Amino acid sequence: MEASSSGLTNGKPKAFHPVAKDVNILFDELEAVNSPCKDDDSLLHPGNLTSTSDDASRLEAGGETVREKNKSNGLYFRDGKCRIDYILVYRKSSPQTEKREVFERNIRAEGLQMEKESSLINSDIIFVKLHAPWEVLGRYAEQMNVRMPFRRKIYYLPRRYKFMSRIDKQISRFRRWLPKKPMRLDKETLPDLEENDCYTAPFSQQRIHHFIIHNKDTFFNNATRSRIVHHILQRIKYEEGKNKIGLNRLLTNGSYEAAFPLHEGSYRSKNSIRTHGAENHRHLLYECWASWGVWYKYQPLDLVRRYFGEKIGLYFAWLGWYTGMLFPAAFIGLFVFLYGVITLDHCQVSKEVCQATDIIMCPVCDKYCPFMRLSDSCVYAKVTHLFDNGATVFFAVFMAVWATVFLEFWKRRRAVIAYDWDLIDWEEEEEEIRPQFEAKYSKKERMNPISGKPEPYQAFADKCSRLIVSASGIFFMICVVIAAVFGIVIYRVVTVSTFAAFKWALIRNNSQVATTGTAVCINFCIIMLLNVLYERVALFLTNLEQPRTESEWENSFTLKMFLFQFVNLNSSTFYIAFFLGRFAGHPGAYLRLINRWRLEECHPSGCLIDLCMQMGIIMVLKQTWNNFMELGYPLIQNWWTRRKVRQEHGPERKIRFPQWEKDYNLQPMNAYGLFDEYLEMILQFGFTTIFVAAFPLAPLLALLNNIIEIRLDAYKFVTQWRRPLASRAKDIGIWYGILEGIGILSVITNAFVIAITSDFIPRLVYAYKYGPCAGQGEAGQKCMVGYVNASLSVFRIADFENRSEPESDGSEFSGTPLKYCRYRDYRDPPHSLVPYGYTLQFWHVLAARLAFIIVFEHLVFCIKHLISYLIPDLPKDLRDRMRREKYLIQEMMYEAELERLQKERKERKKNGKAHHNEWP
Repeated sequence: MEASSSGLTNGKPKAFHPVAKDVNILFDELEAVNSPCKDDDSLLHPGNLTSTSDDASRLEAGGETVREKNKSNGLYFRDGKCRIDYILVYRKSSPQTEKREVFERNIRAEGLQMEKESSLINSDIIFVKLHAPWEVLGRYAEQMNVRMPFRRKIYYLPRRYKFMSRIDKQISRFRRWLPKKPMRLDKETLPDLEENDCYTAPFSQQRIHHFIIHNKDTFFNNATRSRIVHHILQRIKYEEGKNKIGLNRLLTNGSYEAAFPLHEGSYRSKNSIRTHGAENHRHLLYECWASWGVWYKYQPLDLVRRYFGEKIGLYFAWLGWYTGMLFPAAFIGLFVFLYGVITLDHCQVSKEVCQATDIIMCPVCDKYCPFMRLSDSCVYAKVTHLFDNGATVFFAVFMAVWATVFLEFWKRRRAVIAYDWDLIDWEEEEEEIRPQFEAKYSKKERMNPISGKPEPYQAFADKCSRLIVSASGIFFMICVVIAAVFGIVIYRVVTVSTFAAFKWALIRNNSQVATTGTAVCINFCIIMLLNVLYERVALFLTNLEQPRTESEWENSFTLKMFLFQFVNLNSSTFYIAFFLGRFAGHPGAYLRLINRWRLEECHPSGCLIDLCMQMGIIMVLKQTWNNFMELGYPLIQNWWTRRKVRQEHGPERKIRFPQWEKDYNLQPMNAYGLFDEYLEMILQFGFTTIFVAAFPLAPLLALLNNIIEIRLDAYKFVTQWRRPLASRAKDIGIWYGILEGIGILSVITNAFVIAITSDFIPRLVYAYKYGPCAGQGEAGQKCMVGYVNASLSVFRIADFENRSEPESDGSEFSGTPLKYCRYRDYRDPPHSLVPYGYTLQFWHVLAARLAFIIVFEHLVFCIKHLISYLIPDLPKDLRDRMRREKYLIQEMMYEAELERLQKERKERKKNGKAHHNEWP
């Protein structure tokens, strides 16, 4: 579901980073640039495509028409020349006037140009338009180490592209059976982003003549300009004589209502993109990425990165990679489910359950629960076989290996993207200190061992004390989650008897299913309510720690929120998988909660059906709710805003709103950036892998959701949200470590699910040890004859406790009161030497379960480590390209040095001849 960035550049090598030091040395030797790159915005589309960012270059030619157009489109100052790089919004009625005036005075002192406009909708709202001149951009680009192109690359075609071309030729043979351009992007509508075909280096004003500058107005693209302005605003004081700085604080205290960069115009056009080209990059992204009509095509990741920045581009690259990798997992999971459907009629266990009309089961709750025939569980036994069959173990192993392969190949894919997008080693060069950290520890400084410059310093004792308080808060919140789960357990044990006494026969006869279903829905509501509390606590604890950089802040906040929500979302699932029915005791000696409520038992067909219901309901409800909140809520909010505007101004009056007004009426991006998007997918990944042995359809549900999720997120970013600030990142951050942790946890949990929750091990022990094929080495369906009877123990009804004795005597089954009933366990009958003691079969099953867990975990972990060792993190073709370009850089340095020496020699000879001619 993602496009290889190389596919958008015709297989040409891209930005070079690993030899940045050599490039800086080369700067001193190079005197001119021979092969320039194209301007960024001249690459949009041939023909009629126009871009708002290269309008300034046409203004230099005296185009009054373009100037008038710029004045009206809301992307420039009133003069039509200065492009708006950032927008601040405040209300006249805001009481923070003094702080805002100081802040704006300091903005002008930094060299930024400013212009103010009143809102056409509400006169109380003021828009502050900011423009960064060339001098300001150059000065701060040098401070931020912004990498810019300085020389055209020499193309090097690796083997991978030749191999892909052969594949394309093979695919073309079957073109008549394939849809038109399956999965491929329409290259005629996409720009050839040739700015990636240049070597880059940190911008330097002293070496400005080495960079490729055709037009100073378009040298820094729109995303970079907005990022530089935001960097300036984050470090400007808003109170004189005090160390109070930063735009974020002014947004928090209400001085400003909003701050955002502008979109590049409308995402819709009256003309077709194929005939007239794209109006701007936003329109282009909408047509080839965010439109629902292209859901089956690859993503234009280079365009996404160019418009929204590397951080958002990496998210969509990862999401596309994850979705693509779900295809084999979903196919195998569907095969396991269909295998259960096909073999359902041949399953001996479900046959025996459906035919066991003479086996009477003991009540599953006190007093009100009646006796029941085992054959009444026929439907549940068949449903259980769909998920718990012979292919389950294979699927669990496959998913553990799949998780490893997914992560290993993502590392390779990330390396290619980091190379293409000039992100390798970026963090070490460009990571910035948070303004809040600077303000807090500005009085304590020490020398940076790398840069040799003084920087704010946090004492070790202060850092440890803050971490201890934060860890205590995390522990407390996890205890709150466990308390919530305990409440759900109490609800289950109380309501099962309530539903058993219900007047409606449908609920009375299915009291356990009704209990499980309502408990899951209540648990989901508790999850959503606690998430609001968790977010505030995690934000408070993270700010209390005072992380040094933005990435450290994000990693700390992410880890807290993930722990909270993971425990919150999966704690009930863990209870059902590993605790439900395991400690309930047996008839006549039930274990009770607070010496009152009898602990819940599993259904006569096992606990797996409860686990499947828990996972299915939570997964569907969670994904539906997330999709509504991501798209439905912004759509409703934006519709309501437009409706209010129409009511105030009248439907007959058409007002042409400038771009800043349109963007202000859109919804702001989440306060924590991409956190919610990543968290949703990571939790889904946990559902897909951790308990996949109990629910093989989880990968299929995840795949269907993600196909929608990609276009839903794209539509939201392009049409419903204000344009987020473009920021850089070299990978997905701490999320990768969380994914690895989930992969390890999934191996352990699936081993326990197969060994403890499912009946796979008891059936295997019966087939080889106690069944009709015992000692013959066979394990077919004929070897399972009699398994159901062997897995049930006998209980004498007279031995019931008074508070457990059912109201019915069971005479409705045979006309006389029952003397015995059956229950799931391996215990001796009441007339044995040790009544209700464990049988030898119980110990055999227990030993087999423990042995399976050990063998399964060691086998899968060995396979995971072997795969991780065999798959290199860096593709060979990428390594060859990096070595090739390093070689070319050395050749360029050698040639530059040789040219310099030859020039010096010529000058010495020339000076020597001149001196000789002057000698009398």
